[in-house]
Amino acid sequence: MECKYKILAVDDNSISLATIEQALKGKYEVTPLNSGVRALQYLKKNQPDLILLDIRMAAKDGVETLREIREMENCKKIPVIMLTSQSDKDTVLESFMLGADNYILKPFKTQDLHERIENALNKSK
Repeated sequence: MECKYKILAVDDNSISLATIEQALKGKYEVTPLNSGVRALQYLKKNQPDLILLDIRMAAKDGVETLREIREMENCKKIPVIMLTSQSDKDTVLESFMLGADNYILKPFKTQDLHERIENALNKSK
């Protein structure tokens, strides 16, 4: 049995999470979480191969979550792809400055998502 890459998908919109899971099922092992706070708790005990992170979330947004992820010793090298409808230039730049590996706008094309995930995983090897 092949070992699937583990992807942590973080989005507070249940429809978005379901869409991501549907797009990735079969090829990856997806853990869906609905908040940045839960994602940070998860990352204290688990090490995914890649993180898909929404920006607009209640309590702790994706930019703040990314900042905290990059401060965690065990998470500095995990590729993070921002997957969001937030397209303003300042948010995009801040995400990259904090260490995001890529930025995908919603709604996404499944093929595009797969290609960017593969590219990020290949770079991180």
